[in-house]
Amino acid sequence: MSERKFAVIGHPIGHTMSPFIHRRLFDLAHTQGVYDIIDVAPEEFAVKIKALNELAGYNVTIPNKQVIIPFLDHLDPKAELYGSVNTVRNGEIREGFTTDPDGFLKALKANNIPFEGDVVIIGCGGVARTFVYEAALAGCKITIAVRPDDVQIRDALSKDVETKLKKADINTCLISDLTDLALCPDLLVNATPVGMYPKTDAMPVPVKVVDRCRCVFDAVYNPLETKLIQAAKANGAAAAGGMTMLVWQAVVSHEIWDSSVYNNDDINQLIEDAAKEQTKLF
Repeated sequence: MSERKFAVIGHPIGHTMSPFIHRRLFDLAHTQGVYDIIDVAPEEFAVKIKALNELAGYNVTIPNKQVIIPFLDHLDPKAELYGSVNTVRNGEIREGFTTDPDGFLKALKANNIPFEGDVVIIGCGGVARTFVYEAALAGCKITIAVRPDDVQIRDALSKDVETKLKKADINTCLISDLTDLALCPDLLVNATPVGMYPKTDAMPVPVKVVDRCRCVFDAVYNPLETKLIQAAKANGAAAAGGMTMLVWQAVVSHEIWDSSVYNNDDINQLIEDAAKEQTKLF
């Protein structure tokens, strides 16, 4: 039997937890697969797509989640809706999927965080796009908050979601406005890299904003607990970081590739072990 090869592709992609997580998932499911890292810049796809097509499957990270789409034969409905792909399954056809929303929803559920009511999403990049769409699909009242430099991107995202999902309830503001607005969010979601290693002392919003939140989710997974998460927990709010989402979206990739089945105890242990491994790498 020929060796099945998988990889994560991105640029730059020097430090990533994907090999550790996916190799463990192959072991847990008793399936065979070699998982590597491949650096692919957006302008290199036309040259490297032949080699990528020889893989059994691969994951796609920034900045290639939109760039990959023209090189695929078919998109899963949610990947088509989002205009974003993070998982590819190669076979008779090349299929693109997005497991980011599944990872996000499973992370909320695993941490007993309700996804309802008033949701404030900080940021307007690729991961924010996932959160805004899922919040709209869940019927939440959404506020997208960004820096002044990102207003045009924010407004384009808001318009896109409202066009595709007619019942979407979206408001927009600047992050600085959150301090004065009379918002008491049921859920605050950080979709920016603020607070990520090595700038771990930073927070995307002031503590006074966090203190008004019922729940907090931070997409940052390094460190395991950002200052935002620490502030939320100190105020008694339910809070979760991005490592849970990172592992669960990887789980869904294996469900797509191999129909693999996992139990929650094994995945919870993997989340804990990935966090420990992260401290060694960064």
